[in-house]
Amino acid sequence: MDNPPDHAAPAAGGEIPPRPDAMQVGACPFTRFVRTRRSWLDQMSERAYGMLMGEVRTPFTRLFMPNEPSLVRRVLVDDRAAFPKDRNYWSLLDPLTGESILNSDGAAWERQRRMIDPAFEQARLKLVFPIMADAAQGMLGRVAAAAAGDGRLIVDAETTHITADIILRALISLPMGDDEARKLYDDFHIYTRSLPAQTTLALSRVPRWLGWPLLFGRGRRAARRIRHRLEAHVRPRYAAHRAGTPGPEQDILAGLLDAVDPADGSRFTLSEVVDHLAMLFLAGHETSAAALAWAVHLIATHPEAQERMVAEIAAEVGDGPIGFADIKRLRYVMAVFRETLRLYPPVGSLPRAAAAATEMRGKTIAPGCPVLVSPWLIQRHRRLWDRPDHFDPGRFLAGGEAEDKTNAYLPFGMGPRVCIGMAFALQEAVLLLALLVRRFRIAPEPGHRPYPVGRLTIRTRDPLPVRVAERGPLPAPAAAHSP
Repeated sequence: MDNPPDHAAPAAGGEIPPRPDAMQVGACPFTRFVRTRRSWLDQMSERAYGMLMGEVRTPFTRLFMPNEPSLVRRVLVDDRAAFPKDRNYWSLLDPLTGESILNSDGAAWERQRRMIDPAFEQARLKLVFPIMADAAQGMLGRVAAAAAGDGRLIVDAETTHITADIILRALISLPMGDDEARKLYDDFHIYTRSLPAQTTLALSRVPRWLGWPLLFGRGRRAARRIRHRLEAHVRPRYAAHRAGTPGPEQDILAGLLDAVDPADGSRFTLSEVVDHLAMLFLAGHETSAAALAWAVHLIATHPEAQERMVAEIAAEVGDGPIGFADIKRLRYVMAVFRETLRLYPPVGSLPRAAAAATEMRGKTIAPGCPVLVSPWLIQRHRRLWDRPDHFDPGRFLAGGEAEDKTNAYLPFGMGPRVCIGMAFALQEAVLLLALLVRRFRIAPEPGHRPYPVGRLTIRTRDPLPVRVAERGPLPAPAAAHSP
Protein backbone atom coordinates (compact mmCIF):
# COMPACT_ATOMS: atom_id res chain seq x y z
CA MET A 1 0.00 0.00 0.00
CA ASP A 2 1.35 3.42 -0.96
CA ASN A 3 2.14 5.64 2.00
CA PRO A 4 0.71 9.18 2.09
CA PRO A 5 2.94 12.18 2.68
CA ASP A 6 3.06 13.87 6.06
CA HIS A 7 0.48 16.59 6.55
CA ALA A 8 0.11 19.36 9.06
CA ALA A 9 -2.95 19.46 11.28
CA PRO A 10 -6.05 20.81 9.51
CA ALA A 11 -6.51 24.55 9.64
CA ALA A 12 -9.25 25.98 11.81
CA GLY A 13 -12.61 26.45 10.15
CA GLY A 14 -15.53 25.34 12.26
CA GLU A 15 -16.43 21.94 13.61
CA ILE A 16 -14.90 19.09 11.62
CA PRO A 17 -17.73 16.82 10.45
CA PRO A 18 -17.75 13.32 11.94
CA ARG A 19 -15.72 10.51 10.43
CA PRO A 20 -15.58 6.84 11.47
CA ASP A 21 -12.89 5.66 13.86
CA ALA A 22 -9.87 4.53 11.85
CA MET A 23 -8.95 0.85 11.76
CA GLN A 24 -5.53 0.08 13.19
CA VAL A 25 -2.99 -0.84 10.53
CA GLY A 26 -2.29 -4.57 10.63
CA ALA A 27 -5.60 -5.50 12.25
CA CYS A 28 -6.26 -9.23 11.96
CA PRO A 29 -8.91 -10.50 9.51
CA PHE A 30 -11.24 -11.45 12.37
CA THR A 31 -11.13 -7.91 13.77
CA ARG A 32 -11.83 -6.53 10.32
CA PHE A 33 -14.83 -8.81 9.88
CA VAL A 34 -16.32 -7.98 13.29
CA ARG A 35 -16.13 -4.27 12.50
CA THR A 36 -17.22 -4.42 8.86
CA ARG A 37 -20.22 -6.62 9.56
CA ARG A 38 -21.79 -3.44 10.95
CA SER A 39 -20.23 -0.91 8.57
CA TRP A 40 -17.70 -1.30 5.77
CA LEU A 41 -16.37 2.20 6.58
CA ASP A 42 -14.94 0.86 9.82
CA GLN A 43 -12.27 -1.11 7.97
CA MET A 44 -10.56 2.08 6.72
CA SER A 45 -7.22 2.86 8.33
CA GLU A 46 -5.94 6.42 8.55
CA ARG A 47 -3.36 5.52 5.90
CA ALA A 48 -6.14 4.58 3.47
CA TYR A 49 -7.02 8.26 3.06
CA GLY A 50 -3.66 8.95 1.42
CA MET A 51 -2.99 5.83 -0.61
CA LEU A 52 -3.05 5.95 -4.39
CA MET A 53 -3.45 2.20 -4.83
CA GLY A 54 -4.50 0.02 -1.92
CA GLU A 55 -4.58 -3.74 -1.54
CA VAL A 56 -6.38 -5.84 1.05
CA ARG A 57 -5.60 -9.55 1.33
CA THR A 58 -8.28 -11.98 2.47
CA PRO A 59 -8.16 -15.80 2.73
CA PHE A 60 -9.98 -16.10 -0.59
CA THR A 61 -8.86 -13.14 -2.73
CA ARG A 62 -7.02 -9.83 -2.98
CA LEU A 63 -9.07 -6.64 -3.13
CA PHE A 64 -7.64 -3.59 -4.91
CA MET A 65 -8.61 0.05 -4.29
CA PRO A 66 -7.41 2.52 -6.95
CA ASN A 67 -7.65 6.12 -5.74
CA GLU A 68 -5.38 7.89 -8.21
CA PRO A 69 -7.66 9.95 -10.51
CA SER A 70 -6.19 8.51 -13.72
CA LEU A 71 -6.82 4.97 -12.43
CA VAL A 72 -10.37 5.87 -11.39
CA ARG A 73 -11.05 7.12 -14.90
CA ARG A 74 -9.47 4.01 -16.40
CA VAL A 75 -11.77 1.70 -14.39
CA LEU A 76 -15.01 3.64 -14.83
CA VAL A 77 -14.59 5.22 -18.27
CA ASP A 78 -11.60 4.53 -20.52
CA ASP A 79 -11.27 0.77 -19.99
CA ARG A 80 -14.64 0.04 -18.42
CA ALA A 81 -15.24 -3.18 -20.40
CA ALA A 82 -12.23 -4.67 -18.62
CA PHE A 83 -13.81 -3.82 -15.23
CA PRO A 84 -17.46 -4.94 -15.27
CA LYS A 85 -19.66 -4.67 -12.22
CA ASP A 86 -18.70 -7.17 -9.52
CA ARG A 87 -21.60 -9.63 -9.50
CA ASN A 88 -20.54 -11.04 -6.13
CA TYR A 89 -21.42 -7.65 -4.67
CA TRP A 90 -24.21 -6.32 -6.87
CA SER A 91 -26.17 -9.59 -6.71
CA LEU A 92 -26.91 -8.66 -3.10
CA LEU A 93 -29.46 -6.21 -4.53
CA ASP A 94 -31.23 -8.89 -6.60
CA PRO A 95 -33.90 -9.63 -3.93
CA LEU A 96 -35.04 -6.01 -4.19
CA THR A 97 -34.21 -4.77 -7.70
CA GLY A 98 -34.01 -7.99 -9.72
CA GLU A 99 -31.86 -7.52 -12.83
CA SER A 100 -32.18 -3.77 -13.26
CA ILE A 101 -29.76 -1.20 -14.67
CA LEU A 102 -28.33 -0.81 -11.17
CA ASN A 103 -26.83 -4.29 -11.02
CA SER A 104 -26.84 -5.61 -14.60
CA ASP A 105 -24.00 -5.36 -17.09
CA GLY A 106 -23.09 -5.96 -20.72
CA ALA A 107 -25.83 -6.48 -23.32
CA ALA A 108 -28.61 -6.65 -20.68
CA TRP A 109 -27.62 -3.26 -19.30
CA GLU A 110 -27.31 -1.72 -22.78
CA ARG A 111 -30.87 -2.85 -23.66
CA GLN A 112 -32.26 -1.55 -20.38
CA ARG A 113 -30.57 1.80 -20.71
CA ARG A 114 -31.84 2.21 -24.30
CA MET A 115 -35.38 1.72 -23.03
CA ILE A 116 -35.20 3.48 -19.67
CA ASP A 117 -33.60 6.72 -20.82
CA PRO A 118 -36.73 7.74 -22.82
CA ALA A 119 -38.97 6.51 -19.99
CA PHE A 120 -37.11 8.63 -17.49
CA GLU A 121 -37.82 11.64 -19.69
CA GLN A 122 -41.25 11.44 -18.07
CA ALA A 123 -39.41 12.92 -15.06
CA ARG A 124 -38.22 16.02 -16.90
CA LEU A 125 -37.14 18.50 -14.28
CA LYS A 126 -39.69 21.17 -15.09
CA LEU A 127 -42.48 18.58 -15.17
CA VAL A 128 -41.68 17.09 -11.75
CA PHE A 129 -40.96 20.40 -10.04
CA PRO A 130 -44.60 20.95 -9.00
CA ILE A 131 -44.62 17.40 -7.59
CA MET A 132 -41.58 18.20 -5.48
CA ALA A 133 -43.03 21.54 -4.35
CA ASP A 134 -46.37 19.99 -3.39
CA ALA A 135 -44.75 17.17 -1.38
CA ALA A 136 -42.48 19.74 0.30
CA GLN A 137 -45.53 21.43 1.86
CA GLY A 138 -46.19 18.25 3.79
CA MET A 139 -42.58 18.26 4.99
CA LEU A 140 -42.87 21.86 6.17
CA GLY A 141 -46.01 20.98 8.08
CA ARG A 142 -44.31 18.10 9.87
CA VAL A 143 -41.26 20.23 10.74
CA ALA A 144 -43.55 23.04 11.96
CA ALA A 145 -45.27 20.57 14.26
CA ALA A 146 -41.89 19.58 15.70
CA ALA A 147 -40.94 23.23 16.16
CA ALA A 148 -44.24 23.94 17.94
CA GLY A 149 -43.64 20.97 20.23
CA ASP A 150 -40.31 20.35 21.94
CA GLY A 151 -38.31 21.49 18.89
CA ARG A 152 -36.75 18.07 18.32
CA LEU A 153 -36.78 16.65 14.78
CA ILE A 154 -35.43 13.23 13.78
CA VAL A 155 -34.05 14.46 10.52
CA ASP A 156 -33.15 11.15 8.83
CA ALA A 157 -36.71 9.88 9.34
CA GLU A 158 -38.05 13.10 7.78
CA THR A 159 -35.69 13.04 4.80
CA THR A 160 -36.61 9.41 4.17
CA HIS A 161 -40.29 10.34 4.30
CA ILE A 162 -40.10 13.34 1.96
CA THR A 163 -37.82 11.71 -0.64
CA ALA A 164 -39.95 8.54 -0.69
CA ASP A 165 -43.06 10.71 -1.11
CA ILE A 166 -41.51 12.61 -4.03
CA ILE A 167 -40.19 9.58 -5.87
CA LEU A 168 -43.44 7.63 -5.48
CA ARG A 169 -45.38 10.55 -6.95
CA ALA A 170 -42.91 10.74 -9.84
CA LEU A 171 -42.87 6.97 -10.39
CA ILE A 172 -46.51 5.94 -9.99
CA SER A 173 -48.47 9.16 -9.25
CA LEU A 174 -49.07 8.04 -5.65
CA PRO A 175 -48.76 10.41 -2.68
CA MET A 176 -47.55 8.53 0.34
CA GLY A 177 -49.39 8.68 3.66
CA ASP A 178 -47.66 8.53 7.01
CA ASP A 179 -48.53 4.85 7.59
CA GLU A 180 -47.15 3.78 4.22
CA ALA A 181 -44.03 5.88 4.79
CA ARG A 182 -43.39 4.14 8.09
CA LYS A 183 -43.80 0.67 6.60
CA LEU A 184 -41.41 1.43 3.75
CA TYR A 185 -38.93 3.11 6.11
CA ASP A 186 -38.97 0.12 8.47
CA ASP A 187 -38.51 -2.39 5.64
CA PHE A 188 -35.65 -0.43 4.09
CA HIS A 189 -34.03 -0.14 7.51
CA ILE A 190 -34.21 -3.92 7.95
CA TYR A 191 -32.92 -4.53 4.44
CA THR A 192 -29.99 -2.10 4.58
CA ARG A 193 -28.86 -3.29 8.02
CA SER A 194 -28.37 -6.78 6.60
CA LEU A 195 -26.05 -5.58 3.82
CA PRO A 196 -22.70 -4.64 5.50
CA ALA A 197 -21.91 -8.19 6.63
CA GLN A 198 -23.04 -9.57 3.25
CA THR A 199 -20.85 -7.00 1.50
CA THR A 200 -17.80 -8.08 3.50
CA LEU A 201 -18.41 -11.73 2.65
CA ALA A 202 -19.08 -11.01 -1.03
CA LEU A 203 -16.05 -8.78 -1.61
CA SER A 204 -13.85 -11.15 0.38
CA ARG A 205 -15.04 -13.96 -1.90
CA VAL A 206 -16.18 -16.19 0.97
CA PRO A 207 -17.79 -19.13 -0.88
CA ARG A 208 -21.56 -19.07 -0.94
CA TRP A 209 -21.69 -22.83 -0.42
CA LEU A 210 -20.77 -22.13 3.18
CA GLY A 211 -24.39 -21.08 3.52
CA TRP A 212 -23.91 -17.43 4.42
CA PRO A 213 -26.91 -16.22 2.37
CA LEU A 214 -29.12 -18.15 4.81
CA LEU A 215 -28.03 -15.78 7.57
CA PHE A 216 -29.79 -12.82 6.00
CA GLY A 217 -33.33 -14.07 5.52
CA ARG A 218 -34.89 -11.15 7.41
CA GLY A 219 -33.45 -8.65 4.95
CA ARG A 220 -34.65 -10.70 1.99
CA ARG A 221 -38.16 -10.85 3.40
CA ALA A 222 -38.13 -7.06 3.80
CA ALA A 223 -37.10 -6.72 0.14
CA ARG A 224 -39.98 -8.94 -0.91
CA ARG A 225 -42.45 -6.80 1.04
CA ILE A 226 -41.20 -3.65 -0.71
CA ARG A 227 -41.55 -5.31 -4.12
CA HIS A 228 -45.02 -6.60 -3.21
CA ARG A 229 -46.22 -3.07 -2.39
CA LEU A 230 -44.87 -1.73 -5.67
CA GLU A 231 -46.32 -4.59 -7.73
CA ALA A 232 -49.78 -4.00 -6.23
CA HIS A 233 -49.76 -0.59 -7.94
CA VAL A 234 -48.11 -1.74 -11.16
CA ARG A 235 -50.17 -4.81 -12.02
CA PRO A 236 -53.53 -3.14 -12.85
CA ARG A 237 -51.88 -0.44 -14.95
CA TYR A 238 -49.72 -3.02 -16.73
CA ALA A 239 -52.81 -5.07 -17.58
CA ALA A 240 -54.73 -1.99 -18.79
CA HIS A 241 -51.82 -0.88 -20.96
CA ARG A 242 -51.48 -4.30 -22.58
CA ALA A 243 -55.25 -4.29 -23.19
CA GLY A 244 -54.91 -0.99 -25.05
CA THR A 245 -56.50 1.21 -22.41
CA PRO A 246 -53.64 3.07 -20.73
CA GLY A 247 -54.51 5.59 -18.04
CA PRO A 248 -53.94 9.35 -18.12
CA GLU A 249 -50.87 9.31 -15.84
CA GLN A 250 -47.73 10.98 -17.18
CA ASP A 251 -45.32 9.40 -14.72
CA ILE A 252 -42.24 7.19 -15.02
CA LEU A 253 -44.36 4.03 -14.92
CA ALA A 254 -46.21 5.25 -18.02
CA GLY A 255 -42.87 5.69 -19.73
CA LEU A 256 -41.76 2.16 -18.76
CA LEU A 257 -45.02 0.69 -20.06
CA ASP A 258 -44.59 2.55 -23.36
CA ALA A 259 -40.88 1.66 -23.71
CA VAL A 260 -39.86 -0.30 -26.80
CA ASP A 261 -36.35 -1.52 -27.54
CA PRO A 262 -35.45 0.11 -30.90
CA ALA A 263 -33.12 -2.81 -31.65
CA ASP A 264 -35.71 -5.63 -31.59
CA GLY A 265 -39.10 -4.13 -30.71
CA SER A 266 -39.36 -5.91 -27.37
CA ARG A 267 -41.10 -4.46 -24.32
CA PHE A 268 -40.57 -4.83 -20.61
CA THR A 269 -42.37 -7.72 -18.90
CA LEU A 270 -44.32 -7.11 -15.69
CA SER A 271 -41.42 -8.46 -13.64
CA GLU A 272 -38.96 -6.17 -15.45
CA VAL A 273 -41.17 -3.15 -14.85
CA VAL A 274 -41.25 -3.95 -11.12
CA ASP A 275 -37.46 -4.45 -11.18
CA HIS A 276 -36.89 -0.99 -12.60
CA LEU A 277 -39.43 0.72 -10.37
CA ALA A 278 -37.85 -0.90 -7.33
CA MET A 279 -34.44 0.25 -8.54
CA LEU A 280 -35.64 3.80 -9.19
CA PHE A 281 -37.42 3.90 -5.83
CA LEU A 282 -34.26 2.69 -4.10
CA ALA A 283 -31.93 5.06 -5.95
CA GLY A 284 -34.41 7.91 -5.96
CA HIS A 285 -35.10 8.04 -2.24
CA GLU A 286 -32.53 6.11 -0.21
CA THR A 287 -29.53 7.97 -1.64
CA SER A 288 -31.24 11.37 -1.51
CA ALA A 289 -32.53 10.76 2.01
CA ALA A 290 -29.05 9.90 3.26
CA ALA A 291 -27.41 12.94 1.63
CA LEU A 292 -30.13 15.35 2.77
CA ALA A 293 -29.90 14.14 6.37
CA TRP A 294 -26.15 14.83 6.36
CA ALA A 295 -26.76 18.22 4.72
CA VAL A 296 -29.15 19.25 7.50
CA HIS A 297 -26.62 18.13 10.12
CA LEU A 298 -23.86 20.16 8.45
CA ILE A 299 -26.10 23.21 8.20
CA ALA A 300 -27.00 22.84 11.88
CA THR A 301 -23.36 22.65 12.97
CA HIS A 302 -22.19 25.47 10.67
CA PRO A 303 -24.51 28.41 11.43
CA GLU A 304 -22.45 30.79 9.28
CA ALA A 305 -23.25 28.63 6.22
CA GLN A 306 -26.91 28.48 7.24
CA GLU A 307 -27.16 32.27 7.48
CA ARG A 308 -25.42 32.70 4.12
CA MET A 309 -28.00 30.36 2.57
CA VAL A 310 -30.81 32.42 4.07
CA ALA A 311 -29.27 35.67 2.82
CA GLU A 312 -29.01 34.26 -0.70
CA ILE A 313 -32.61 33.04 -0.64
CA ALA A 314 -33.80 36.45 0.61
CA ALA A 315 -31.95 38.17 -2.25
CA GLU A 316 -32.88 35.79 -5.04
CA VAL A 317 -36.38 34.63 -4.09
CA GLY A 318 -37.67 36.48 -1.04
CA ASP A 319 -40.55 34.98 0.90
CA GLY A 320 -42.66 34.01 -2.12
CA PRO A 321 -42.90 30.57 -3.75
CA ILE A 322 -39.61 29.11 -4.94
CA GLY A 323 -40.09 28.44 -8.64
CA PHE A 324 -38.33 26.19 -11.13
CA ALA A 325 -36.26 29.07 -12.53
CA ASP A 326 -35.10 30.06 -9.03
CA ILE A 327 -33.13 26.85 -8.47
CA LYS A 328 -30.25 27.89 -10.74
CA ARG A 329 -29.92 31.19 -8.89
CA LEU A 330 -29.43 29.53 -5.51
CA ARG A 331 -25.75 28.90 -6.15
CA TYR A 332 -24.64 28.80 -2.54
CA VAL A 333 -27.44 26.41 -1.54
CA MET A 334 -26.29 24.14 -4.38
CA ALA A 335 -22.67 24.47 -3.21
CA VAL A 336 -23.70 23.39 0.31
CA PHE A 337 -25.29 20.26 -1.09
CA ARG A 338 -22.37 19.48 -3.41
CA GLU A 339 -19.97 19.77 -0.49
CA THR A 340 -22.23 17.46 1.51
CA LEU A 341 -21.99 14.94 -1.32
CA ARG A 342 -18.20 15.23 -1.20
CA LEU A 343 -18.02 14.50 2.52
CA TYR A 344 -20.84 11.94 2.59
CA PRO A 345 -21.36 10.44 -0.86
CA PRO A 346 -24.51 8.31 -0.52
CA VAL A 347 -22.91 5.46 -2.48
CA GLY A 348 -19.49 5.25 -0.90
CA SER A 349 -18.06 2.45 -3.05
CA LEU A 350 -18.45 1.29 -6.65
CA PRO A 351 -17.32 -2.37 -6.81
CA ARG A 352 -15.96 -3.68 -10.09
CA ALA A 353 -14.06 -6.87 -10.94
CA ALA A 354 -11.11 -7.47 -13.26
CA ALA A 355 -12.28 -9.33 -16.37
CA ALA A 356 -8.71 -10.35 -17.21
CA ALA A 357 -5.25 -10.12 -15.66
CA THR A 358 -4.05 -6.53 -15.55
CA GLU A 359 -1.63 -4.24 -13.72
CA MET A 360 -2.02 -1.00 -11.78
CA ARG A 361 0.84 0.91 -10.17
CA GLY A 362 3.02 -2.18 -10.25
CA LYS A 363 0.41 -4.49 -8.71
CA THR A 364 -0.77 -7.52 -10.67
CA ILE A 365 -4.54 -8.01 -10.52
CA ALA A 366 -5.74 -11.52 -11.28
CA PRO A 367 -8.97 -12.18 -13.22
CA GLY A 368 -12.03 -11.98 -10.99
CA CYS A 369 -10.37 -9.94 -8.24
CA PRO A 370 -12.54 -7.14 -6.86
CA VAL A 371 -11.50 -3.60 -7.82
CA LEU A 372 -13.17 -1.09 -5.51
CA VAL A 373 -13.49 2.56 -6.56
CA SER A 374 -14.47 4.45 -3.42
CA PRO A 375 -15.92 7.98 -3.68
CA TRP A 376 -15.70 8.08 0.13
CA LEU A 377 -11.90 7.75 0.04
CA ILE A 378 -11.26 9.71 -3.15
CA GLN A 379 -13.31 12.70 -2.04
CA ARG A 380 -11.49 12.86 1.31
CA HIS A 381 -8.08 12.05 -0.15
CA ARG A 382 -5.13 13.79 1.53
CA ARG A 383 -3.24 14.27 -1.74
CA LEU A 384 -6.22 15.54 -3.74
CA TRP A 385 -8.11 18.00 -1.52
CA ASP A 386 -7.20 20.91 0.72
CA ARG A 387 -8.43 20.30 4.29
CA PRO A 388 -10.34 17.24 3.06
CA ASP A 389 -12.30 16.60 6.27
CA HIS A 390 -13.57 20.17 6.61
CA PHE A 391 -16.95 21.44 5.41
CA ASP A 392 -16.29 24.22 2.89
CA PRO A 393 -19.05 24.94 0.33
CA GLY A 394 -16.78 27.56 -1.26
CA ARG A 395 -14.98 24.71 -3.04
CA PHE A 396 -18.02 24.55 -5.36
CA LEU A 397 -18.44 28.24 -6.11
CA ALA A 398 -16.88 29.92 -9.14
CA GLY A 399 -13.10 29.65 -8.94
CA GLY A 400 -13.28 27.12 -6.12
CA GLU A 401 -11.07 24.10 -5.62
CA ALA A 402 -13.55 21.64 -7.12
CA GLU A 403 -13.23 23.11 -10.62
CA ASP A 404 -10.10 21.04 -11.32
CA LYS A 405 -11.23 17.87 -9.52
CA THR A 406 -13.13 16.26 -12.41
CA ASN A 407 -11.82 12.76 -11.71
CA ALA A 408 -11.75 13.17 -7.92
CA TYR A 409 -15.41 14.05 -7.37
CA LEU A 410 -17.85 11.31 -8.31
CA PRO A 411 -20.85 11.12 -5.94
CA PHE A 412 -23.04 10.11 -8.90
CA GLY A 413 -20.45 7.83 -10.50
CA MET A 414 -18.65 8.57 -13.74
CA GLY A 415 -18.84 7.70 -17.40
CA PRO A 416 -21.70 5.91 -19.19
CA ARG A 417 -23.06 4.55 -15.90
CA VAL A 418 -23.39 7.95 -14.26
CA CYS A 419 -26.62 8.12 -12.25
CA ILE A 420 -29.59 8.91 -14.51
CA GLY A 421 -31.27 10.73 -11.63
CA MET A 422 -28.45 13.19 -10.92
CA ALA A 423 -30.26 16.33 -12.09
CA PHE A 424 -33.46 15.17 -10.35
CA ALA A 425 -31.60 14.72 -7.05
CA LEU A 426 -29.83 18.08 -7.22
CA GLN A 427 -33.04 19.97 -7.99
CA GLU A 428 -34.86 18.17 -5.18
CA ALA A 429 -32.10 18.88 -2.65
CA VAL A 430 -31.80 22.60 -3.45
CA LEU A 431 -35.57 23.08 -3.22
CA LEU A 432 -35.97 21.19 0.07
CA LEU A 433 -32.95 22.75 1.78
CA ALA A 434 -33.95 26.25 0.68
CA LEU A 435 -37.48 25.80 2.00
CA LEU A 436 -36.21 24.42 5.30
CA VAL A 437 -33.66 27.09 6.14
CA ARG A 438 -35.87 29.93 4.93
CA ARG A 439 -38.56 29.02 7.46
CA PHE A 440 -36.64 27.35 10.30
CA ARG A 441 -33.49 27.86 12.31
CA ILE A 442 -31.73 24.52 12.58
CA ALA A 443 -29.38 23.76 15.45
CA PRO A 444 -27.58 20.59 16.55
CA GLU A 445 -28.98 18.41 19.31
CA PRO A 446 -26.88 19.19 22.42
CA GLY A 447 -24.48 16.38 23.19
CA HIS A 448 -25.20 14.37 20.04
CA ARG A 449 -22.53 13.68 17.42
CA PRO A 450 -23.58 11.31 14.63
CA TYR A 451 -21.39 8.38 13.65
CA PRO A 452 -21.20 7.52 9.91
CA VAL A 453 -21.80 3.92 8.90
CA GLY A 454 -21.49 2.30 5.49
CA ARG A 455 -24.51 0.17 4.71
CA LEU A 456 -26.34 0.36 1.41
CA THR A 457 -25.71 4.10 1.67
CA ILE A 458 -23.68 6.17 4.12
CA ARG A 459 -26.09 6.81 6.96
CA THR A 460 -25.81 7.59 10.66
CA ARG A 461 -25.48 4.71 13.12
CA ASP A 462 -28.30 6.05 15.30
CA PRO A 463 -31.29 8.30 14.56
CA LEU A 464 -30.13 11.85 13.81
CA PRO A 465 -31.86 14.55 15.90
CA VAL A 466 -31.66 18.29 15.33
CA ARG A 467 -33.43 21.26 16.92
CA VAL A 468 -35.78 23.39 14.81
CA ALA A 469 -37.49 26.72 15.52
CA GLU A 470 -39.52 29.11 13.38
CA ARG A 471 -37.16 31.71 11.93
CA GLY A 472 -39.36 34.77 11.54
CA PRO A 473 -38.92 37.50 8.89
CA LEU A 474 -36.15 37.13 6.33
CA PRO A 475 -33.19 39.52 6.41
CA ALA A 476 -33.05 42.42 4.01
CA PRO A 477 -31.91 41.30 0.52
CA ALA A 478 -28.82 43.49 0.76
CA ALA A 479 -27.36 40.94 3.19
CA ALA A 480 -26.86 38.39 0.40
CA HIS A 481 -23.38 36.95 -0.07
CA SER A 482 -23.91 34.86 -3.17
CA PRO A 483 -21.67 35.78 -6.13
